[in-house]
Amino acid sequence: MTPAQLKAEILRLTREYSALTHAANRPGDDPRRPAFAAGQTVPYAGRVFNEDEVEAAVGATLDFWLTLGPEGEAFERELAAFLGVKHSLLVNSGSSANLIAIATLTSHKLPAARRLRPGDEVITVAAGFPTTVAPILQVGAVPVFIDNDPATGNLRPERLEAAFAPGKTKAVMIAHALGNPFDLGAVLEFCRAHDLWLVEDNCDALGCTYSLPLARARVLGFTENSPGLPADGTHVTRYTGTWGDLSTQSFYPPHHLTTGEGGAVNIVSRPPLKTYAESFRDWGRDCWCASGKDNTCLKRFDWQLGELPRGYDHKYIYSHLGYNLKPLDPQAAIGRQQLKKLPAFVAARKRNWETLRAGLADLVGYFDFTLPTHATAWAPGKKSAETLKTEKLKSDSGFSTFAWDQSGARSDPSWFGFMLRVKATAPFSHTDFARHLDEKKIGNRMLFGGNLLRQPVFVQLRQDRPDAFRVVGDLAGADEIMHRALFLGTYPGLTPAMLDYEIKVIHDFVREKTQSKS
Repeated sequence: MTPAQLKAEILRLTREYSALTHAANRPGDDPRRPAFAAGQTVPYAGRVFNEDEVEAAVGATLDFWLTLGPEGEAFERELAAFLGVKHSLLVNSGSSANLIAIATLTSHKLPAARRLRPGDEVITVAAGFPTTVAPILQVGAVPVFIDNDPATGNLRPERLEAAFAPGKTKAVMIAHALGNPFDLGAVLEFCRAHDLWLVEDNCDALGCTYSLPLARARVLGFTENSPGLPADGTHVTRYTGTWGDLSTQSFYPPHHLTTGEGGAVNIVSRPPLKTYAESFRDWGRDCWCASGKDNTCLKRFDWQLGELPRGYDHKYIYSHLGYNLKPLDPQAAIGRQQLKKLPAFVAARKRNWETLRAGLADLVGYFDFTLPTHATAWAPGKKSAETLKTEKLKSDSGFSTFAWDQSGARSDPSWFGFMLRVKATAPFSHTDFARHLDEKKIGNRMLFGGNLLRQPVFVQLRQDRPDAFRVVGDLAGADEIMHRALFLGTYPGLTPAMLDYEIKVIHDFVREKTQSKS
């Protein structure tokens, strides 16, 4: 048997093994997935894969490139092409992606007026995940916190101008909360007005879209939709992560696609940023040769940089204080298979959110429900709950109808989670509700760190270095999210039976608490 034949046989057996072993990780609408029984765990998120990913990982491991190589190069190209950005740069986590994105803006190769220096400010929001904010502090800059809108989880854009400090503010870095796009129109107009960088933390939002009216989009420099998105003749519609200067992705298992650990930095439209980001990712080196390649610049021994002698090996010249944050090639091989399934994953997330929203609609007296950005009200769609459970949706399908604000902008979330807030008048607390879900083995999470300013690390930082960050205005919305909000899963591995069970458990809980108070 030749090596090629042997490899083919190994991969055939790999697929057979995976089919037997990993059935519980198939999509929720896959008939080969084991049936759910009440009382089993309903995860809030998890890996969704089949034999394709396992075969890809084993195949790449058999090739034993290990470090980022041909699979990585292909995944970077394919991710960039899917989104419609200039470049995607793979890293080992979403947190590392955020660090590289912010570090890129500190490069001395940028124009001096736009370079992020120690003491400069970056506007962000108070409630969210800490590694959206940590890189700002890690590069010596000052995060400036504004409040969140509890209805969307995102920033209150009317607070941006109050947060701006002439000569100090250099960037805005904000996450699209739980797959709900933030108000990109307002944020982009603010950034353009003050010549600021925009970094979109897109880690929870791969596959979300945002639409601006044509005239407004053109003023901001956008004339085309992202690849594969249909035109309606009145809007420019693009994926989140393609509106700012840089954006970031996480490929950790709960996210829209997974490579295990992993992430990416997307360079939207300015190719030089790719060189700087790659330098920070790859030890800070000045050389841009891919791993295993030499002298792609054709002047490896002809450079003179810094105070080094002319001809010093370019592979060992360092222009930044960088890191080593690359993932492995087998991870990229998994990601390539996951990317092919992303449209179906996005459709499942939307379908699962809609099923939960429709199934809990009669509990509006006890919960406040999240709205997409720019939506002002929700109404159920025309299709029945039973149809929602069985029908496979196309990626651009939707069942909800929303009333929209007067901006003309629209958002179409690829929901990372189903967030709801316990009303202050409810006969139970946010903690009571979370504890009950946990007892019933229903996965749930808070909106990550809640109001980050209440976390021990920031309380201590305020004591140690009072000027390390600024807060603009009150943080009532972030506090409300911290005290009242949690989210359930929407990931593609949820089955109709799991969703039915969640809805029943929540109804039973509310009924019990209501009766005990009466």
